[in-house]
Amino acid sequence: MSTPAPDLTDLIARLEEQERRLRLPSLSHDDAWRLGCLIADMARERGAAVTIGVRRNGQRLFHRALPGTSADNDEWLERKCRVVDRYAASSYLVGTRFRAKGTTFEESSRLDPGRYAAHGGAFPLHVTGTGVVGTVAVSGLPQAEDHALVAAALERFLGA
Repeated sequence: MSTPAPDLTDLIARLEEQERRLRLPSLSHDDAWRLGCLIADMARERGAAVTIGVRRNGQRLFHRALPGTSADNDEWLERKCRVVDRYAASSYLVGTRFRAKGTTFEESSRLDPGRYAAHGGAFPLHVTGTGVVGTVAVSGLPQAEDHALVAAALERFLGA
């Protein structure tokens, strides 16, 4: 097994730090609504056509498809969220960890790629003192941009 490229090692460290830092004090139905609306507002400001989902314990608390998206984005949301549910880590971090090992999620996870996608855009909703209770996800941009939009929204949400 080869040593991961330094840029992947650095990316993994940044993503792990982000997940440690972006934790919520709680997650109510209203919190999920506000977070989803914040992401929609940020996406519109950027001119980004994305679909947004916020779930807690498997229940969909927020869903919004902005103009320019399709049902394919809904499927991507589901596939990315399944990765977060299974690994309790962002879909981008999971995929990056596989790439750092010199393989891909699709080749090595032994999971159906029609049901799981380790592409950026789904982030665990970790409640301090409880653990991961849900997901927030975006689909419609390149994976690093999907992930960055969610992370920026969580930063803003937690700063409010």
